[in-house]
Amino acid sequence: MRQVSDVERRYRLARRHALASGHRADGPESATRAMTVLHATEAPSVYLSLWARVEGLTIDDVDRALYEDRTLVKQLAMRRTLFVFPRDLLPAAWGSASARVAAAHRVRLAKDVELGGLATDGAAWVDAAEAATLAHLSGGAEFSAQQLREAVPELAGRIEMSPGKSYGGNIPIAPRVLTQLGVEAKIVRGRNGGHWRTARPQWTAMESWLCPDGGDLPEPAKEREGYAELVRRWLVTFGPGTEADIVWWLGSTKGAVRAALADVGAVEVGLEGGATGWLLADDSEDDTEEDNEVDTWAALLPVLDPTVMGWKERDFYLGAHGPMLFDTNGNVGTTAWWDGRIVGCWVQDPDGVVVLNLLEDVGADARSALEAEAARLTAWLAGHRVSTVYPSIAMKQALSP
Repeated sequence: MRQVSDVERRYRLARRHALASGHRADGPESATRAMTVLHATEAPSVYLSLWARVEGLTIDDVDRALYEDRTLVKQLAMRRTLFVFPRDLLPAAWGSASARVAAAHRVRLAKDVELGGLATDGAAWVDAAEAATLAHLSGGAEFSAQQLREAVPELAGRIEMSPGKSYGGNIPIAPRVLTQLGVEAKIVRGRNGGHWRTARPQWTAMESWLCPDGGDLPEPAKEREGYAELVRRWLVTFGPGTEADIVWWLGSTKGAVRAALADVGAVEVGLEGGATGWLLADDSEDDTEEDNEVDTWAALLPVLDPTVMGWKERDFYLGAHGPMLFDTNGNVGTTAWWDGRIVGCWVQDPDGVVVLNLLEDVGADARSALEAEAARLTAWLAGHRVSTVYPSIAMKQALSP
């Protein structure tokens, strides 16, 4: 069995994730394809993940791909998470990961409609609310969630969730319906109605968004075929990885992952520490450290960057820093990388200047390179401060007086 060391895995990461100098992507589309998908839970992460991988990237470059050419599309999928997908990968997700989330979400939504007192037949109510929303979005119309709530009576309701509980409350039903329609790929988050650092999507019909000149949307892939394509692309981006890595990333079952690995002809490899990983059989990457060597590199990645969120088992690049950088739900804050390893994080001071918080002594050369990246990012942000709901302990530490 081929053996893949942690050093080789870090070399592969440097090149395949377009992070090392000389291996950057030439635009938003190629950078997204390199990562399979981008995390889009927080709007700024999309822009900052692309900034780290594309030389000379501008805000307009990202907006063009998302909202004009529509070569990159936002879609709720794996683990009920919002991602930016390359357009051609959407059918694979629609038929597999998104369909799995949609089925579970529909059951919960119908039950909550009944428990919340909106209707005695929750499933029928959901169907009617979807139909009314889609009718309002016909013909290519684009509306914010607020505008839809005002125009569609079914979306104006509220439900009481978990009465008497600290996490309960009276909540609007509209976001739940829009989420259901979105994960079903019936509607899509179109143009952003706010600054690039905020998420204020204009919702529109998926068919109108992707086929503005007519024509039909591609059919969702069959479930097994969809999972196989997602796993194939994951292996190209993140391989080698363990079965547990793929199950976690895909948000599916071991059975679905094992079937996908068989369908793509993946082969077992040994990982440092004794675990078994998987690679595509035709992955011809040389396995010697000498052949895989790249120049030392520094990178500053945003909250929920796909590189950090690609694996469940992260010791080969994370070391002992996990508790300082991840919250208890597995969400990662900002990260500072040196030569294939996370060595700290970054924040912005009140003036918008990017400030490093290094968690280990990296040496003068590494610190200088990371400070240069911090200065480059400060200039690119041009005084705009990026907020997050996922600050890590290390980020809070850096921001404390």
